[in-house]
Amino acid sequence: MDFNELQAFLELSSTLHFARTAEKVNLSPSALSRMISRLEEELAVPLFERDKREVSLTDEGRKFADFARLCLEEKNQLVSSLAESDSEIRGTLHVYASVTACYTIMPPFIKKLNALYPSIQISVETGDPAGAPSAIREGRAELAIAAIPETKIDLFDCIPLRTSPLVFAASSTGPYTEISGSPQDIVSSVPLILPKAGLARQRFDAWIKSRNVHPKIVAESEGNEAVMALAALGLGIGLVPRIVLEYGPYKEGFVCHSAGNALGFYNIGFIQLAKASGNKVQKRIREAVNSVLHSLGGLSDGTDF
Repeated sequence: MDFNELQAFLELSSTLHFARTAEKVNLSPSALSRMISRLEEELAVPLFERDKREVSLTDEGRKFADFARLCLEEKNQLVSSLAESDSEIRGTLHVYASVTACYTIMPPFIKKLNALYPSIQISVETGDPAGAPSAIREGRAELAIAAIPETKIDLFDCIPLRTSPLVFAASSTGPYTEISGSPQDIVSSVPLILPKAGLARQRFDAWIKSRNVHPKIVAESEGNEAVMALAALGLGIGLVPRIVLEYGPYKEGFVCHSAGNALGFYNIGFIQLAKASGNKVQKRIREAVNSVLHSLGGLSDGTDF
């Protein structure tokens, strides 16, 4: 067994889902399954119970997870201690970002980071922006890009970069290119595609409750890109930040409808733990990242870095 196998095993022990884990560790599901089988053969015990419906850890699997976690922690501590004697800041920065953030917010950040600190490597986990706070809390990422929470959370340090209004996107070849009426009329009569969670959904739910509106929701999805994909089918109008329409792969082929002042603007930026943690090397990376983040400055919607 090697460190990559231990890391893959820990990912699977966390997700208990072969397809999702395979995507995270850059393997096919069949290759991941073979890797786990090799570990089980080497240890001569089953690590997972598998059937067609679910995957679960065995008692031996839980014991091996403790060993794998300790082994990787000691390996990271050794690498960090060896790097401490190096005057150059080096190590890995784990970032959580949506697909949209990867082609809007991330490029100028990475460009500046690479120019100033070329030995800092970046590992990116992509996902629904609503999952950013959890990624930071759980330690899967040191830095995340998402909508800034509306109320201050002492746990987080937030660095806003730009704003973007929430809008409704409709396929330009679908039946909803022209809609009229008040926001209440629109959400009551036009099929809606909404995010399952996150700031946009929180605002939408609070708004319809305050207005006693009964929306016509036809689909819910995780992530703005998934909302756009469903809207592209002509199923309804999708609620997304306008930045997704302006800079994403869906720039063409959509009509943008204003959501009015009811749902307001997104403040988009970086989120990290307010208090730096970890070893000396991780704290040096944090200081380097902060110097880059605060050099980016605040931006308004549509302004380049």
